Amino acid sequence: MAKIVTFGELMLRLAPNGYLRFVQSEQLEATFGGGEANVAVSLANYGMDAAFVTKLPTHEIGQAAVNSLRKFGVDTNKIVRGGDRVGIYYCEKGASQRPSKVIYDRAASSIATATVADFDWASIFEGVDWFHFTGITPALGDNVAAICKEALLEAKKRNITVSCDLNYRKKLWTREKAGQVMGELMPYVDVCIANEEDAADVFGIKAADTDVTTGKVNHEGYKDVARQLAERFNFKAVAITLRSSISANDNDWAAMLYKDGQYYFSKSYHMHIVDRVGGGDSFGGGLIYSMLTGKDNQAVIEFAVAASCLKHSIEGDFNMVSVDEVEKLATGDGSGRVQR
Repeated sequence: MAKIVTFGELMLRLAPNGYLRFVQSEQLEATFGGGEANVAVSLANYGMDAAFVTKLPTHEIGQAAVNSLRKFGVDTNKIVRGGDRVGIYYCEKGASQRPSKVIYDRAASSIATATVADFDWASIFEGVDWFHFTGITPALGDNVAAICKEALLEAKKRNITVSCDLNYRKKLWTREKAGQVMGELMPYVDVCIANEEDAADVFGIKAADTDVTTGKVNHEGYKDVARQLAERFNFKAVAITLRSSISANDNDWAAMLYKDGQYYFSKSYHMHIVDRVGGGDSFGGGLIYSMLTGKDNQAVIEFAVAASCLKHSIEGDFNMVSVDEVEKLATGDGSGRVQR
């Protein structure tokens, strides 16, 4: 069985019940989530050997964060303990034309104050086949970007496949800083994952005839985006999710894979959204699983998109679905009829 390591920040997620606004709610539901942790949970649910690496405090909230992964079978043995706080994000779910909102309270979290000396990547990568991180992690600070660089150097020594979801977050850094830092990390990446905005925000590579604010996504334009990314950084594969946002509740969802000089487009799903946070991470988890299990290129992108489509129907960050459920949707059963 393939072994995957993901690295990033695991945060406490505080959210009003249902569709209440922050200013309305007298209670906040506490769960945990974070880009790379979400990917690890997806892979563990698919039966893969998935480990998550981060730094968390030794107090009870830090332990609760660790436990949130353990119950899904994620290997947490390489998590470093120390520091003072667990990062927090507040999430208000949007509805109709009102967008969802995220407020970060993650400054000086344990991982944000970590150093290169905290992580023994030679030990962490023993027997590992795949390493995954996102652009959110190096955005936490120059020190965390340096940790990512150390991990990538060690991964390349061991011929470990590396994937990165660009995941640009404007609340964490500027486009200029993101382009500089991510540009230095990309030469170590084999599989690049992006959404319809990331390539433009981070590297200035734009798809023609596309306007994401109006829901207009030109799928053909992303062929050129994928090709330019692959040529600039010598990626072996580029996967781009394509979201046409009709409203906060209703999106059309598809993706494209560029590999071996060929383009593969998935079928498109019309989704009525329960919770869109973690949607991209569930796509990444599905992509990694389907690549590691030897699916052909069309089946790879179909599985990844179907996995992510299902995540949009699930509350919280984690995609709690099985391979069988994803396969059924990917092969055409999207009726949602009761299974008896």
